[in-house]
Amino acid sequence: MNNKNLNIIQYLYERNLIAQITDKKSLIEILKSKSITLYCGFDPTSDSLHIGHLIPLLCLRQFQISGHRPLILIGGGTGLIGDPSFKKSNRNINLIDTVQKWSEKIKRQISLFIDCSCGPRSQACIVNNYDWLSSISFLTFLRDIGKFFSVNKMINKDSIKQRLQKNNYGISYSEFSYNLLQSYDFAHLYKNYNAILQIGGSDQWGNIVSGIDLIRRMYKRTAYGLTVPLLIKSDNIKFGKTEKNTIWLDEKKTSPYKFYQYWINSSDKEVYHFLNTFTNIDLDTINILKKENDVSNTKPQAQTILAEQITQLVHGKEGLKTAQNITNNLFTGQTHKLTLNNFEQLLQDGIPAVLLKPGITLQQALVESNLASSRTQARELIMSNSITINSKKQLKTKYVFHATDRLYDRFTLLKRGKKHYCLIKWE
Repeated sequence: MNNKNLNIIQYLYERNLIAQITDKKSLIEILKSKSITLYCGFDPTSDSLHIGHLIPLLCLRQFQISGHRPLILIGGGTGLIGDPSFKKSNRNINLIDTVQKWSEKIKRQISLFIDCSCGPRSQACIVNNYDWLSSISFLTFLRDIGKFFSVNKMINKDSIKQRLQKNNYGISYSEFSYNLLQSYDFAHLYKNYNAILQIGGSDQWGNIVSGIDLIRRMYKRTAYGLTVPLLIKSDNIKFGKTEKNTIWLDEKKTSPYKFYQYWINSSDKEVYHFLNTFTNIDLDTINILKKENDVSNTKPQAQTILAEQITQLVHGKEGLKTAQNITNNLFTGQTHKLTLNNFEQLLQDGIPAVLLKPGITLQQALVESNLASSRTQARELIMSNSITINSKKQLKTKYVFHATDRLYDRFTLLKRGKKHYCLIKWE
């Protein structure tokens, strides 16, 4: 057994990866004596995970590195209902076929972080609760499981209270019952896989505790729970796919370039917390980096290190290389070094883009791309030497775009000043 087992809880605390924990002293003693099986659930409410899921994934990964067996629970069953935890209104109900397709995509994503080969080295597995939830009858579930739950306790949970107090929203019976389903998942994994620890986001605390209580009532045994902090944006809003500008882990939904830019634009207030949480960089090294950046007159290095490490973790070396190539060449004006793939990423979500017809004037293009509010302003910008086409200054106020302005016969990069870009895609 790896010696890290002795310090796994301490390590997670140091990396800000624990929000709450049940019976900490007892769990630490168990971790000192043996390897355990633990699990974390992911409901397929979309076809991709987002960066808010990175924290529980990294926590599971650390347990696996430390010699423990992680189970990944894909909520193919619970995903059909939807977790009401701290949601303002009922979730959309998705078709079974859709949820199953999403489940497979999320399964592949998770395999990038956790060794799920089920071989002798890792013994990690991915399971789907649709397999057991779909086979149990309604009457059996109410009789054998429902009898252990008190409605009084359920309606006093914070997540349920908030919904009950919203007269215009309320809560459906199906979402109200979600707590029973997640609790039953824990009991099922305890019985069939000897999973004694469940981890999840801090908004899952109530569901996790209910599962622990169900195991105690059904099997007279003790189980444990651990929650990780939710990823909170600088404006104190929880990061999730319901928020605008979600940063997905799927490169088709968020390009490696945009992913890289998200982290490199972290505020000085956030970046050291993110380095601590999302990387394995030694804490002393992070503190030294912070001190050096505080006294340096040059651009801080922390954001670059953070962006490089997380982008490589999620998108691999090639994804990182592409993101760096776009960043370096875009902001140094070396447009000719951008590849076709680079332009396609910029078109996907990297910078604002506009579809234009050939033969348009530069003034018209500036207005159409929102780089200028009017032709008058466009003319003034051109005359003031503020406009570049593919990194070349353009001073002709009546300039008309030519075929030679098209890179890869499809794109033209228009820029105002130092920071405002628009990518023209030609019809």
